[in-house]
Amino acid sequence: MITKPTIDRIMEATDIVEVIGEFVQLKKRGANYVGLSPFANERTPSFTVSPAKGIFKDFSSGKGGSAVTFLMELEKFTYPEALKWLAKKYGIEVEETVESTENKEEENHRESLMIVSGYAAKFFHESLLETEEGKNIGLSYFKERGFSNETIKKFELGYSPDQWEAFTGQALKEGYQQQFLEESGLSVKRDNGSLYDRYRGRVMFPIHSFTGRVIAFGGRTLKSDKNVPKYVNSPESEIYHKSNVLYGLYFAKKAIREEDNCFLVEGYADVLSVHQAGIENVVASSGTSLTVEQIRLIGRFTKNITILYDGDAAGIKASLRGLDMILEEGLNVKVVLFPDGHDPDSYVRNFGTNGFKKHIEDNKKDFILYKTDILLKEAGNDPIKKAEVIREIVESVAKIPDSIKASVFIKECSYLLQIDERALLSELNKMRMAKAKKDSQQQTSRTVVPVDETLLEEPVEIKSNKDDGNQEREIIRLLLLYGNRVIDWDGIANTYIGPFMIAELSDVEFENATCKQFVEIYRSEVENGVLPDEQFFIHYPEKDIVDLTVNQIATKYTLSDNWYEMHNILVSDEQANMKATVLGAIFHLKKQKVGKILENLRKELQTTTVEADQEILLNQYMQMKKVEKTISDYLGSVIIK
Repeated sequence: MITKPTIDRIMEATDIVEVIGEFVQLKKRGANYVGLSPFANERTPSFTVSPAKGIFKDFSSGKGGSAVTFLMELEKFTYPEALKWLAKKYGIEVEETVESTENKEEENHRESLMIVSGYAAKFFHESLLETEEGKNIGLSYFKERGFSNETIKKFELGYSPDQWEAFTGQALKEGYQQQFLEESGLSVKRDNGSLYDRYRGRVMFPIHSFTGRVIAFGGRTLKSDKNVPKYVNSPESEIYHKSNVLYGLYFAKKAIREEDNCFLVEGYADVLSVHQAGIENVVASSGTSLTVEQIRLIGRFTKNITILYDGDAAGIKASLRGLDMILEEGLNVKVVLFPDGHDPDSYVRNFGTNGFKKHIEDNKKDFILYKTDILLKEAGNDPIKKAEVIREIVESVAKIPDSIKASVFIKECSYLLQIDERALLSELNKMRMAKAKKDSQQQTSRTVVPVDETLLEEPVEIKSNKDDGNQEREIIRLLLLYGNRVIDWDGIANTYIGPFMIAELSDVEFENATCKQFVEIYRSEVENGVLPDEQFFIHYPEKDIVDLTVNQIATKYTLSDNWYEMHNILVSDEQANMKATVLGAIFHLKKQKVGKILENLRKELQTTTVEADQEILLNQYMQMKKVEKTISDYLGSVIIK
């Protein structure tokens, strides 16, 4: 376990805007920062970061919490993993207490795969740099390709010895389990149950996660045997889903955000050469067809993608339809074609950084116009083929969610296609109406779940009725916001609001499990002489408590400072009369609890036939009615007057 002093140092050093800014493009809005949700597909930002409170809240998915919670949600880290990631970022040495053998055996499955992948990356990298075979074969290849020592080390390039069990044997010898060697795809099982190396005799390209950990590999053969596949890639695993990964993104994300553009290439070598030339905002889909998930990854940092093709006309034609997905996600797409015989890797090595940049600047075209040009040349003078081209181009334009941008492309295409703009607009509207009708039919066929629109936060597992749940959460909100304020009310002094509320609620049983746990934690801390604040609960190690905390203190809307000056509207301030706010919440909750007791007593009276039992129940009922009246009278005198 990580020691508490270490956790405290990590929390003090962590800048939540800086941390989340590595994953989400944030823009300042008032005191907070906003961006598009990394957890949901949205076009209007609803993801908010509050640096003052040290929390984020995603109003699309309902997720929220601290920087630690964010890493746990996005990267599926455990609590200790998230802390260690932050510690590494801020240069903090992590002190841990000794784990028992039992705890080590309970290391989660995903982390075991991460650990064995990290070990493999180290093994292959050392084989490249420190063994004769690695230097003579692997390192020589990388040097011939023009990769510097800095690039080789930065991307952790490696070499897998040309032996059946060089890696597997060493991994087993060092205690790595056969199960994880096989699941990660590093080793392959023979019919007799033994393992052998998947990547033997190949140069290795480690694939990094969004946060920099090695999760998979691409291995390239250096043999000329046509029966040997040129590339062998890691199979899908719990830590590696190729549709969700872009090669080089970990090293490119900062530059993509700064340049507000992402260069998309095809292969590992393209990324390495372009990055080495100082153009770091470059990623690759690693030989797979571009996916929606990959597009959305890029969309976190920029709305501009420039696709760099290697001049293979057949390949370009095959990929055109798939690139419509980028338009559908609302991103701007430009295309650059390199001369025959060149790809980004060879071009930047031959013409240098300046020549590469100049070629892009001189040859980039908007995707729609580029697609129009390509398809028109193919159609020639055939009227039927030309009609098909027109329909296909309009289909692409119809995918653009921005109507103004779509109308500009229609005008440009009208000129290129030599067809009346109104005819194109008419076809565009037909397609959009058909899509809207289809979407509407799909929507009505789904099961509609009623939503309480009065709540801006995601409900935290409420097991009682809605009113009780809301009122219990209101108590939590007040404890978080005002618990450490000193009471200066008439007749009550020398105490804080938090302990006062806890004492007043000692006779109330909370029904929501998380609210109940929160109050018990608060009470325990107070009894130990500690007055917990919102930061205590924001960084609490249990997710349910963090979720409850953030949901109560995060707000989707902020009133402008000019609200009164512009509209002459006064908004009531609960802090103006804290006595009414706090006592009102306490007694409204008590009144609800009493109301439930009365309801249960009424039901029992209706079903009980024994006269003695009826008398007892009636007395209890009358007693609770008196309690209810006392609470109502108190609420009237304190709140209304």
